Amino acid sequence: MAVFQLVLPDFLLIALGWVLFHKLRFSRDFFQGAEKLVYFVLFPALLFQSITQTPISISGAYTLLQAVLALAGFGVALAWLAVPVLRPEPVAHASVAQCAYRFNTYIGLSLAGPLAGSAGQTIMAILVGFAVPIVNVAAVHALARQNGGRIFGEILRNPFIIATLAALAFNFLQIPVPAPVDVTLKRLGACAIAIGLLCVGATLSLQAGRGNGRLISWMLAVRLLLCPVAALAIGWAMDLSLVERQMLLLFSALPPASSAYVLAARMGGDGRLVAGTMSIGTLISAATIPLWLMLGATL
Repeated sequence: MAVFQLVLPDFLLIALGWVLFHKLRFSRDFFQGAEKLVYFVLFPALLFQSITQTPISISGAYTLLQAVLALAGFGVALAWLAVPVLRPEPVAHASVAQCAYRFNTYIGLSLAGPLAGSAGQTIMAILVGFAVPIVNVAAVHALARQNGGRIFGEILRNPFIIATLAALAFNFLQIPVPAPVDVTLKRLGACAIAIGLLCVGATLSLQAGRGNGRLISWMLAVRLLLCPVAALAIGWAMDLSLVERQMLLLFSALPPASSAYVLAARMGGDGRLVAGTMSIGTLISAATIPLWLMLGATL
């Protein structure tokens, strides 16, 4: 019951975002502006502040990078295994494959702190920072068109990646962050989670997922069921600490990223299918995340 209470506030915020957009008629421009603020300002501040607040070693960061590479590789491989098994329409598969390995960063960092304190939030921020370029490259490759070069340039300029690299440099070199700056970043980060979850709720659209049930089920089974199993195995095989195993399990159980829809739509894919898959996955994860966290606590 305690785990369900832990995740409930996040999903209440997601529900509120849905109500604001679909029932109270907050404009699309309002949420697009909010998403832009979170993406370029609030969430990079949260990543930077989270990573710099707890000392980490280069070897510790390298171990987490290996874990992320193993987990992301597992998700990508199973996403592409759907091609010979299901024989889906190529554009549909290229669009929705990213839902098997891209993750909702807002939910992850929101739950990490209450679950494992500042150490947990630091580890989650590092996992997110390492995983962002890896899964984005995989998603872009699947959707590659003539504008692929421009998209890869955007990945290199991704504010999440820049914030992660800067924070790791500050951490490894033990550069102190001035107290007023640290407080400012912490307050920006608190805004990032709440506004980000509201934006996730605004993007929910179940109707958009109709007609591709087998493909959607495959990707969500990989994302919400098989990736957590892989995370448990990776954590034990790499002899990670208890907090690292908890955060890797939580990270693996997160629903698909809401930004997956934006990438699919921008690169000529089936944006509506991705929106539906992300929406269904977010709703299902309200039940699966607590179950995985409870299971992980017993192992």
